[in-house]
Amino acid sequence: MNYREVTQSREFLARLEHGADWREEIEEFASREGIESAWFAAMGAVQDAELWYYDQDDKEYRSVTFDEPLEVASCVGNVALLDGEPFAHTHVTLSRRSGQTLAGHLNAATVFAGEVYLRSFEEPLERSRDDVTDLDLWL
Repeated sequence: MNYREVTQSREFLARLEHGADWREEIEEFASREGIESAWFAAMGAVQDAELWYYDQDDKEYRSVTFDEPLEVASCVGNVALLDGEPFAHTHVTLSRRSGQTLAGHLNAATVFAGEVYLRSFEEPLERSRDDVTDLDLWL
């Protein structure tokens, strides 16, 4: 198990811009504030979404796109450095009008409305390629 103790440095509440990309908004905020590691939770609604599912056998992401309005029932993730830039590793549970849920790794989504709580840490986190999973994981 790879672990480390972290010290909380700052906490933020943020409202995502209507029409912006959900994940990019979090990454741009982290970059602007000099955040190299954080944990976040969010909720709201999106106008569309691209979810990724990681195929463990083929070791590649499979993309599924939803071009419809969706509620963000739950969104959790973390910020770590990837190639020297903040990367928001974002997982989401989305809800259709019918109540059917969709879930996965959120690659992109157009914000309708979004609220984020983000807690940053003093210790930076960095991602690099893991040989076993072929994923970018914490060092």
